[in-house]
Amino acid sequence: MSETGSVKFSYERGLATPVCCDGIAELNACRRKLLQLRLLGVDAAGIGFGNLSVRDMAGGFFVTGSNTGALSELGAEHLARVTAYDFERNWLRSEGTATASSESLTHAAIYEADANVSAVIHAHSATIWKRLRDVAPTSLEVDYGTPAMAREVARLFASTDVGQRQLFVMAGHENGIVSFGLNLEDAFAVLVRALHDPSS
Repeated sequence: MSETGSVKFSYERGLATPVCCDGIAELNACRRKLLQLRLLGVDAAGIGFGNLSVRDMAGGFFVTGSNTGALSELGAEHLARVTAYDFERNWLRSEGTATASSESLTHAAIYEADANVSAVIHAHSATIWKRLRDVAPTSLEVDYGTPAMAREVARLFASTDVGQRQLFVMAGHENGIVSFGLNLEDAFAVLVRALHDPSS
């Protein structure tokens, strides 16, 4: 077990060979659009931000690796397949050569909360964050990538209309926005509406 960079959970890595994800072309297509809109990328300090995941129909989910925001195209070596997790232990197990994104437990909490969700996008947008904070479903000010954030996801699903809105604001993670949907196209459309429609 180890902890690396911005990853806040402990993890175990199973098979350390690149994972095979049938949806990688769709994932890269979505990432290109997110990069163009600067909802994903690299900050002034050179640190990558934003991540995506897709549900694995065999169980678990595929998630982009930690600090891959700077890359224009991802290969299998840049993905991790999360196969098990425990919110209270702040732990997960993954396969692949990439370290699972620091937001993996948040993604896991969304998949657990709604069986219809098959894709999650964590993006950064000052515009959406400032306009929709405390207007759209908004987490309490807790650290990203932690058991507290996973609990916040469960609270939002239980006590707000986040399931219908398909988006929430991360109060404790400046500019952090999470959208989700039936697929990446659906989750991306939610972000675009929030970006361009003041009534979102």
